[in-house]
Amino acid sequence: MDPTFNISTLIYCFDRSGRVLLMQRAKAPNLGLWSPPGGKLDRKHGESPHQCACREAREELGLVSTVTDYHLTGMISERAYENQSHWLMFLFEFNRPLESCPPPHEEGRFSFFSPEAIQDLEIPATDRDFIWPQFWKHRHGFFAAECQCHPDGSHDWNLLQSQIKTT
Repeated sequence: MDPTFNISTLIYCFDRSGRVLLMQRAKAPNLGLWSPPGGKLDRKHGESPHQCACREAREELGLVSTVTDYHLTGMISERAYENQSHWLMFLFEFNRPLESCPPPHEEGRFSFFSPEAIQDLEIPATDRDFIWPQFWKHRHGFFAAECQCHPDGSHDWNLLQSQIKTT
């Protein structure tokens, strides 16, 4: 296992009816599974998580955005994901509704889903068990968590910080 962290962003985008945009991944990790679009930080050039979100949104979704178009909803550290690597993930919500579904991209194809439909999709186990429930609970707020992934597919989660936005 590579002892270094992969650092990535996930971008949660919604349309005007409240459906969330997901990508069916055409590449590892999570090949064939549905997840929010995003990608790895360009660490060579010192890219920040917010800058990465803007770049990934441009490359994968064709969106022109600035760092102020994003709300950082969560930060997750996953150790030994798929028994291969460690991940530090920044979960961003895009603050503007999307008008249409992006065309397919080399990273995967896109579709909008209602929040209720997500649990019926093929999604990563860590997303199903913890990340999606925490995202919905902390939407417009913030959470930080860590996960120890085990070779048998089980996960131990620790919620480190929770700020739920109240209206």
